[in-house]
Amino acid sequence: MRLTTITLAATLTVAGVATAGTVAPGDVAFDEYGAVEMSLSGAAGDAVNGEKIMVTKSKGNCVACHAVSKLSYAPFHGEVGPQLDWAGDTWSQAELRGILANAKKTFEGSVMPAFYKVDGFVRPGKGYTGKAADGPLDPLLSAQDIEDVIAFLMTLKEE
Repeated sequence: MRLTTITLAATLTVAGVATAGTVAPGDVAFDEYGAVEMSLSGAAGDAVNGEKIMVTKSKGNCVACHAVSKLSYAPFHGEVGPQLDWAGDTWSQAELRGILANAKKTFEGSVMPAFYKVDGFVRPGKGYTGKAADGPLDPLLSAQDIEDVIAFLMTLKEE
């Protein structure tokens, strides 16, 4: 009985940590320069999945705006944003997390989408089609997706 109680307590503690680890989009704490120190998901990023997100049109599609030599197999690299070949040497994880969550906190006037934002959008579709969504939207990427992209970007270093 005692072993079962300890096992149950340990299981609940681990489950609680996993659930409590995710930061809601409205609760992201940006520093004065736009960096976000704390992991959004509470879990380590997966660089392999991050690479997939970078090239997937329905996800991050980062290569639409950024050139990345390591992702040369993906077509149509963009030139709107900076080349990311040395992202791991250029920015810290906290800086990348802030840029991905909401680039405008770091680069005022940036055209980069806020991948972890759910409110405060201008919805011009209301006036044109009457079909714009009401209420908060889902973020473009999940907290774990952002951590995965950061893990991949941190592998991009000068050799």
